[in-house]
Amino acid sequence: MKKLLLLGLIVGLVFGFYWVGEQWLLPETYQALYQEDPVQTAGIFFIVYALVAALSIPGAALMTLISGAIFGLGPGLLIASFASSIGATLAFLMSRLLLKDWVQSKFSTYLKTINEGVEKDGPFFLFTLRLIPLIPFFAINLLMGLMPISAWRFYWVSQLGMLAGTAVYVNAGAEFADLITQGSAQNSGFSLAGIMTPGLLGALVLLAIFPWLARSVMNRIQAKRALTKRAKGRAKPKKFDDNLIVIGGGAAGLVSSIIGSAVKAKVTLIEKHKMGGDCLNTGCVPSKAIIHAAKIVHENKKSHSTGLLLGEPASVDFQKVMTHVHDSIKAIEPHDSVERYEGLGVSCATGQAKIISPWEVEIQHASGAVEIRSAANIIIATGGRPRIPKIPGLDQVTYYTSDTLWQITALPKRLLILGAGPIGCELGQAFARLGSQVTMVDKGQFLMPREDEDVSQLVADAMVAEGVNHVPGRSISKFEPSNSGHSAVLDNGDAIEFDALLLAIGREGNTEHLGLENVDLVTDNNGFLAVDEYLQTECPTIYACGDVIGGYQFTHVSAHEAWFAAVNSLFGRFKRFKADYRVIPWATFTSPEVARVGISEKEAKRQNIPYESTQYGLDDLDRAITDDAATGFVRVLTVPGKDKILGATIVGPRADDLIATFVIGMKHGLGLNKVLGTIHAYPTYMEANKFVAGQWKRKQVSVKLLALVAWYNRKNL
Repeated sequence: MKKLLLLGLIVGLVFGFYWVGEQWLLPETYQALYQEDPVQTAGIFFIVYALVAALSIPGAALMTLISGAIFGLGPGLLIASFASSIGATLAFLMSRLLLKDWVQSKFSTYLKTINEGVEKDGPFFLFTLRLIPLIPFFAINLLMGLMPISAWRFYWVSQLGMLAGTAVYVNAGAEFADLITQGSAQNSGFSLAGIMTPGLLGALVLLAIFPWLARSVMNRIQAKRALTKRAKGRAKPKKFDDNLIVIGGGAAGLVSSIIGSAVKAKVTLIEKHKMGGDCLNTGCVPSKAIIHAAKIVHENKKSHSTGLLLGEPASVDFQKVMTHVHDSIKAIEPHDSVERYEGLGVSCATGQAKIISPWEVEIQHASGAVEIRSAANIIIATGGRPRIPKIPGLDQVTYYTSDTLWQITALPKRLLILGAGPIGCELGQAFARLGSQVTMVDKGQFLMPREDEDVSQLVADAMVAEGVNHVPGRSISKFEPSNSGHSAVLDNGDAIEFDALLLAIGREGNTEHLGLENVDLVTDNNGFLAVDEYLQTECPTIYACGDVIGGYQFTHVSAHEAWFAAVNSLFGRFKRFKADYRVIPWATFTSPEVARVGISEKEAKRQNIPYESTQYGLDDLDRAITDDAATGFVRVLTVPGKDKILGATIVGPRADDLIATFVIGMKHGLGLNKVLGTIHAYPTYMEANKFVAGQWKRKQVSVKLLALVAWYNRKNL
């Protein structure tokens, strides 16, 4: 009953105000009263302002301007500050009385986390909302009434938080009043010169930039609070050894350090193992080397169709294959070497890095010496590693991952691969071509499940034709020894005999032994670090990039992220850049190759994105036919009725190179009309990109227009 009476009173006051009280929102009303009795006017204005705020009537900002115009900066600020805070508290109390119990009981599950956050850090959260006027004044009053914060705390935090913003508005009102007074005194009206007074210009500029100034102040306050909490008593060094410390010498770490050095920052790069990271030593480089060797073997088997009789089957010297793999690594090593990077101005250290404070890293050097270095900012770029599943009997099996496979010295007769993603498919096909009996087991129904199903099926058909046995929709329950080696028991009871096992079921972050607990940084279940859109962790001085943050785990994406991490860490106080993932290409080096940029049809449907699909088959391409490689297609998704590219998928030879056309198009806003209008050399695979644009163009031509053109041409025969 009390709530209904209060609600009725509020509704009555609001209607009454709009019915008879609108003049109290006009400065002329108070100007007339002020001439007769300034004190009484101040009292009336105070009450009206408090009611406007309490009843959540639009006009609080206007009342603040009027306060400055009528009473001047000092008295106006005093009146507006207390009236707004008291009115806000009344609105807070009314919201609490009418709605809090119902909202908290109705949405208790959803509000649990919010309530805990408000109880823990409510005053600071409210202070931030008050200082940065991005959320409407009345909305904060009503919403905070539903939260577990006391009325007294709400009042004094609001009073303090709104003071700066109130002062800016009151000052602007006072400057406007001075301008009007001067114009009236001179009886000259308003002129451009009269309006452009330093005081008014300053007030307007301050009014415009205040939200950004407030945000900057709050960012600094929040950063200082976070650093104080995470420093755990360790003092910030008065002088730093470096501008930037980078932990990890893979793609992300190398690019981060070289960017820092390029802008004349003092950078220390710490790598505990080998420079170049996964890409050089265990990933991209060795895998492409073995894929190349396997391709030569495969082409030799096909040579009879072109009249070249080299003998079949081809003989494979696996040790020489692995020598080729390691020679490829050695040939590329100088690109990522310590010598090269030190020559470019980066100080390189070999050892285990451990973060001990937001500014300090302890280095356990390979020599055994311990060193502590400090820097204004730290970048974690420690990469990732293959995930090892917990399957009974796995510890009794000879198994490899993409990290350890390169130690193998003999070709496995029977290779079992767990996982059917890009790594499993690339290596599975390569080993099958080299002579292994390859079986792939995966929970999913399709190879490379990230791609469209017809793409996956094309790759699966090619691999099966080359002897790969794909077992979809199954998982391994346990491993057992067998008379001929090892046995994997599937969830349906079937068993697969094998000699070597390759695990390719995903990756996890390298975050152990980094000292993350010293700065209260946590990882997800896969060991990946959480970062914001600027690649900053919850510790303001520490950034992260590359595989250690999950997401797109490609070398080129790591390098892309490294730019943002380096620039934001060094110059973030002036300007920060959001990491841009809108145009990310990738390629899977199976045969046929698969390359993609943007969305696929499957993703477009899942996200309810309207699209038009255009596809050109390589069986129509002259160069593909002459090369006996006419399997695959180019598919482009566009905005319906427009040439804007949403995504492209290419399956076939040189897909990894062909995708660049659409990457550039998406990045720089060049549509299919531009592709179609560009001359392509003949006969090349690149023509496929022009031909798919031509097919798209033909679909855009109006049937009526074609009929009209046909009539015109017949008429002129």
